[in-house]
Amino acid sequence: MRYRELGRSGLSVSEIGYGAWGIGASGWVGATEDESVRALHRAVDLGVNFIDTARGYGESERIVGRVVRERAGDDVLVATKVPPMNRIWPAPDGIDPAEAFPGAHIRESVETSLRVSGLDHFDLVQFHVWSDEWVGRGDWLQTVEELKKEGKMRLFGVSVNDHQPNNALALVRSGAVDTVQVIYNIFDQAPADALLPACEEHGVGVIVRVALDEGGLTGRITAGATFPEGDFRARYFRDDRPAQVERKVAAIVADLGIAPDEMAENALRFVLSSPAVSTVIPGMRSVRNVERNTALSDGRPLTADQLAVLAGHRWQRNFYG
Repeated sequence: MRYRELGRSGLSVSEIGYGAWGIGASGWVGATEDESVRALHRAVDLGVNFIDTARGYGESERIVGRVVRERAGDDVLVATKVPPMNRIWPAPDGIDPAEAFPGAHIRESVETSLRVSGLDHFDLVQFHVWSDEWVGRGDWLQTVEELKKEGKMRLFGVSVNDHQPNNALALVRSGAVDTVQVIYNIFDQAPADALLPACEEHGVGVIVRVALDEGGLTGRITAGATFPEGDFRARYFRDDRPAQVERKVAAIVADLGIAPDEMAENALRFVLSSPAVSTVIPGMRSVRNVERNTALSDGRPLTADQLAVLAGHRWQRNFYG
């Protein structure tokens, strides 16, 4: 496993991190706690030292906390998220910060997450949505600083709204944030235009989510794909979207000259080819997924020619809507 600096924090994180939404039985259907625990342990065995969870991920915080306590000697870093008090995802324009992240709500959420996880602190606490309209307004930053002084959190970050990377530029430039978590993948390359350079300039760590487009960039989403009832992917890949994805992925496979089952590997290597990226956090609900993804931390980024090919495969759309 290779490691990268998490911005100016002084912490080093495994470039393959662990996205723990899928193990919480919230949104993704099919995870079992036993397999999730085995997968988490295997990830730590293979050098993963960064796990990303959230208050809103069902049982995820509890499961992650259990494994991290069992691996107390391995210095695993845990990030969680505070949901907006108004429960609106993503944050729309015109919302006062007191409606989404008042100080009392932030404190209550963090303390609940600590209690549920059994941990004594989080290495990173992130707001689960963000709006740059909140820079310099509200009491959220004061509360964050208080929680840091109390030792309940080490770093502060935000999870940038889906497909809105420029909506965190003012925050990054303000110096108030340690990390940003953002969607960045072969289809959505927009963060590379302004956000990633700004993070490099200001020493802000970058955590990449949805590197595989919720499964679209694995090559396994094809026309007619179906998902279990209650699985959020049934909405994300509804109507003719699987057929659209299949066509887009087939074009990438053809242009790169790779086998279809090499799609996921190349999608993750695309993300890791950016020096601004600190870690990528694919969801890994099985030991097999852990072993496959961690094997990519081998120092072999895509070539300049491959990246030039992929630059032509941007696909501007929002399947979350």
